[in-house]
Amino acid sequence: MNTAEQRSRYNSGLLAGVGAYLIWGVVPLYWQLLKPASAPEILAHRVVWSLGLLLVIVYFRNLMNEVKAAFFNKQKMILLFFASILITINWGVFIWAVNNGHVIETSLGYFINPLVSVALGVIVLKERLRTLQKVAVALTFVAVTFLTITLGHPPYIALSLAFSFGFYGLVKKMANVDAIPSLTIETLMLTPFFSAFLFYLNSKNDLSFVNHGPTHSFWLATAGVVTVIPLLLFGTAVVRIPLVVIGLLQALGPILQFLIGYFAFNEPMVTARWIGFLIVWLAVSVFSYDAVRTYRINKY
Repeated sequence: MNTAEQRSRYNSGLLAGVGAYLIWGVVPLYWQLLKPASAPEILAHRVVWSLGLLLVIVYFRNLMNEVKAAFFNKQKMILLFFASILITINWGVFIWAVNNGHVIETSLGYFINPLVSVALGVIVLKERLRTLQKVAVALTFVAVTFLTITLGHPPYIALSLAFSFGFYGLVKKMANVDAIPSLTIETLMLTPFFSAFLFYLNSKNDLSFVNHGPTHSFWLATAGVVTVIPLLLFGTAVVRIPLVVIGLLQALGPILQFLIGYFAFNEPMVTARWIGFLIVWLAVSVFSYDAVRTYRINKY
């Protein structure tokens, strides 16, 4: 591959990565469009419509062999079952939080998520932390402790999001199945339960999908697109740009969520929360600096 081709590949990967995190960053605005649907109903639609779109993608990208290989592997299926539970918790908490005025706290969860993932790697996979990584994890612990003491309770939403997604990533790493086949199997396992839930809501005349007009139904049906498209963009970025760049882009999502929560939804930020966020942002900065420095050392 010549230099021009490498540059083109890098640029397309960078655009894909930015696109993925932009979508994940502004998605709180989308979930707001789905009111008055409840968080459980929105979650159900997200799973069911995602499966439909994923099956189409699997077919046209000839990924059925990868899906079958994972499906008939008992160990991988057990891990993907746990992954499906974890992503259900993550999606459910996020949707509920956004639609109940806690967008800023969701951003805190995704700011600390990479640091939680690193800590889980140390505890579960026996990975070793570099000095600056230890500093970043320690600062995150200080921030969470500070917020717990000053606010009178732990940041439950942020911690739920960070740990559910952290464990989700850990389980997916252990399963070692590519993103699209993996998510296809996860949603396939979840769809019967959520389909039954939608039928139950309909039987109680509580299914907003059929009770609030075609525009509302359309927005609910696009939940699969909003879920899968950024995942495809992310998958493109991962194979075209260095992981250190992916790590730096990762902050884009929660930054946008924070800005939306603060400026668009006018969520309050008391002094204690500002201090807690500043400590977390310092931790993320230290973590990012260490990643860039390590990448340069290894490269040269």
